[in-house]
Amino acid sequence: MSARRAAAGGFTLLEVLIAMAITAAVGAMTLGAFHQVDRAQEIARAQGDRYAAARLALTRLARETSMAFLSEHYDKNRLRERPTLFRGREEGLLFTTQAHRRLLRDARESDASVVEYTLESAPDGGGEQALFRREKARVDEEPEREGRKDVVADHVTGFRVQYWDAKKKDWVREWNTRSVERANELPARVRFDLEVKLADGRTEKFSTEARVALTRPLDF
Repeated sequence: MSARRAAAGGFTLLEVLIAMAITAAVGAMTLGAFHQVDRAQEIARAQGDRYAAARLALTRLARETSMAFLSEHYDKNRLRERPTLFRGREEGLLFTTQAHRRLLRDARESDASVVEYTLESAPDGGGEQALFRREKARVDEEPEREGRKDVVADHVTGFRVQYWDAKKKDWVREWNTRSVERANELPARVRFDLEVKLADGRTEKFSTEARVALTRPLDF
């Protein structure tokens, strides 16, 4: 009787195998749940990073554009064109601004600089686009050349700029102070739309507007 009770009180091989299978399944489910949580946290962090980058880029862009300026203070005998300018297109803009920040105390730089924003292929070569910012700390007769160029927003799927024409009371797609029509005037407002691909595959559109403080050329 005691032998039978011992046998009855133990586990058969089948029961052991079933228990092991259940334990393995529970372990796999637990591991999968942890993986999903980690993945969700990773996506959330990436979402936050892309939101922050887009907002920071637009905040900086609006600040610099609001301080755009033209100046008649240049050597007209040496230069044919005014070095300060504002050349805006629907997909980017190049302008002089008084928003430059000197990083070195003894740097021979003023508050004025040339800034350009363009939408180009991302440097990682993954087929996506990025918003680039180029700044040249010296305002001279060659605004298109030199300067430091950096990515300010990546995973960009769209970038659009519009300029407020106070005479037409409407938004226009271009503004060039090197043209006769716009030679002595900056747009009163500039609107920016930036569309970014989020980590979960969705796209999000961010918008802001800058009010230009000085729309007429400085004469000093």
